[in-house]
Amino acid sequence: VQLQASGGGLVQAGGSLRLSCAASGGTFSNYAMGWFRQAPGKEREFVAAINWSGSGTSYADSVKGRFTASRDNAKNMVYLQMISLKPEDTAVYYCAARRSTWSDELFTSPLHYVYWGQGTLVTVSS
Repeated sequence: VQLQASGGGLVQAGGSLRLSCAASGGTFSNYAMGWFRQAPGKEREFVAAINWSGSGTSYADSVKGRFTASRDNAKNMVYLQMISLKPEDTAVYYCAARRSTWSDELFTSPLHYVYWGQGTLVTVSS
């Protein structure tokens, strides 16, 4: 499956953005999805995970209550709605996928994912 992330940009602290990730080349509902981010000089870190149906989600403590992951399997899309953005949210955001047919398991480690998008830059100014 191929992934294309979009929606990043420059936003002031307290603002909102919605990231999108378009999937192609596979049966999208067979895949669990994740969002990760990587700030300059730091390791890639987990942000959010969503199971194949969208019925289950998991979030990093740093974004819990501010970020919401969702998906539309009919459109082969996964989203990350981000509100109350902080300067420390500045990073390149990546969407990722792994096969998880009929399993509600959520995956929070980048090692769990096989397919990655190219990343979209989010910059939050103070």
